[in-house]
Amino acid sequence: MKAKYILGLSLFGVFTSCGTPAAVSSTTTTQIEKEEKIKPTEGVPTAPQRETRQLVMTKELTEGKDLYEKYCTSCHRMFEAKEFGKDEWPSIFVQMQEKAHLSNSQMASISNYIYAQL
Repeated sequence: MKAKYILGLSLFGVFTSCGTPAAVSSTTTTQIEKEEKIKPTEGVPTAPQRETRQLVMTKELTEGKDLYEKYCTSCHRMFEAKEFGKDEWPSIFVQMQEKAHLSNSQMASISNYIYAQL
C-alpha cells in the first residue's frame, strides 16, 4: 500500500514537471505583461469614501446611552445604531418602550442617542 502511494506520487511529479519550456515561459510572460498593463491607480474607480464623524457625547446623549445600556441590554444584546435604518428604529422604539416600561422622556433620551449615531 505504501509502495503504491509513493509510486503514485512519483508518477504525478514526473508528469506535472514535464511541461515544455515554451509553455512555461509564455505563460509567465503573459502574466507579467498583464500585470504591467494594469496599474492599480490608473483608470480604476475608487470606492466612495465614507464620511466618518465622531460622536460628541453631551450630557443628554450620555443619559440616553446609560438608559439604553441599563434597560435594553437586560433582555438582549446591545445593538449598534447602524444595524437598523432610520425608518426601522421608530417601530422598534414603540415595541421596546412598552416591554421595558420606559417613560416618554426616557424613550426620547434613548432615541436621541441612537439617532445621533446614524
